[in-house]
Amino acid sequence: MKRPLSNLIVVVNGSEVSIAAVKYALALKRHMGSRIVAVYVVDTVTIKQLALSRIFVEDESVEYEHSLEETGKRYLALVSEIAAAKHMRVETWLRKGSISGEIIKAAEESGSDCIVVGGWNGDSRYRDILIEANRDIVRSASCPVIVVKGPEAETVYSAL
Repeated sequence: MKRPLSNLIVVVNGSEVSIAAVKYALALKRHMGSRIVAVYVVDTVTIKQLALSRIFVEDESVEYEHSLEETGKRYLALVSEIAAAKHMRVETWLRKGSISGEIIKAAEESGSDCIVVGGWNGDSRYRDILIEANRDIVRSASCPVIVVKGPEAETVYSAL
């Protein structure tokens, strides 16, 4: 039988709470020996909706997608640095599509037995999109989902 929490997906979206989720997942890795795959999803579904609504023209959509892809690469590099600071390693995956759909697929492809997501705070400029994505992940995932909230993540990370 496979150990619980042996293979984790952690959702990275650039918010402070997603970084807290990464730190909490690293604490799980240290204590449980978990494998961590950090996943950033470029939300091309929303970009396409903006283009169809004529909020973006085609060139703007392409430019915005490229910008989000570069942002995702930076955040995944930050996640690797946060892990390296505690002498750990995480795998990083950059995906494109629906946030929740790609996270669920990544969990299935990696054989993950748990998905770790950050909660939400009132300061996020993308709060509604993040809340909806988290809700869809919790609803659709076939494995447990841990929602990380509060200062506990920083506390457990600092203690590593």
